Amino acid sequence: MSEFDLKSYLSRRRQLVEESLEKIFPTACGLEKRVVEAARYSLFAGGKRLRPILCLAAAEVAGGDIEPVLPAACALEMIHTYSLIHDDLPAMDNDDYRRGVLTNHKVYGEAVAILAGDALLTEAFEYFALCAAKSISPGKVLEVIRIAVKAAGYRGMIGGQVIDLECENQKVSLATVEYMHIHKTGALLSASLEIGAILGGADEARIRAMKTYGHHLGLAFQITDDLLDVEGDPELMGKTPGSDAAKNKMTYPALLGVTQSRVAAKEHVDSALEALSGFGEAAEPLRAIARYLLVRRA
Repeated sequence: MSEFDLKSYLSRRRQLVEESLEKIFPTACGLEKRVVEAARYSLFAGGKRLRPILCLAAAEVAGGDIEPVLPAACALEMIHTYSLIHDDLPAMDNDDYRRGVLTNHKVYGEAVAILAGDALLTEAFEYFALCAAKSISPGKVLEVIRIAVKAAGYRGMIGGQVIDLECENQKVSLATVEYMHIHKTGALLSASLEIGAILGGADEARIRAMKTYGHHLGLAFQITDDLLDVEGDPELMGKTPGSDAAKNKMTYPALLGVTQSRVAAKEHVDSALEALSGFGEAAEPLRAIARYLLVRRA
């Protein structure tokens, strides 16, 4: 079997997601156009589109067609983008740049940035519901919405963000940092895979395998993200490294050091790959994504 071309795969899938978002998300018009313009500013500012790509890949591994899953994949990217807008606010991480451009509040002001994030979050659930018009049963759509709500809310991403804020300038255990990142970063990544598997028609065993893969992928992603904040190239990252240390955030390198953090990332990648051991060639994109985390530079 020839070596899988991850770069080409990600490029094609990113383009598919971009085109789908452009079709789905409204253009700025009407009296409310400024908030739509602000939402579009961040939604189309680039990015890896990792969550929708994982969602589509999981659907394919399950043997499903990706076309009916695209609205849900777009919804996941909208939730992720909303979280970035809010994370960058002065009351949160107070960042000036995201993806190489000024953060939303630097362009549109704090009030509109907050509302743009709110708009993306609420609109996302309309797009989950659109899956019911794509030959997917209402029962599956309701289950997908339940999973997305849990992953995005206080039991997932928001809960992790609160812990992150409360851990600033505090000495905390590795278990607390891991718990924080399982929720802040891992919850939506894992949900993307679970949602894709469900919409693709996977059985319970395969859905569990996707959740396990997502759990370890999320932790490996966060550890490598922490490492990039220490060692990353600002030109490639689109933001300035060192912000975690400047804010006294508790990260894996801060607790373990760089070398041990790399070891931990490798262990989670190995566990993610093990979760896919029962899948065939269709899971090769997911394997390649996991391996890529160990060499990523942005």
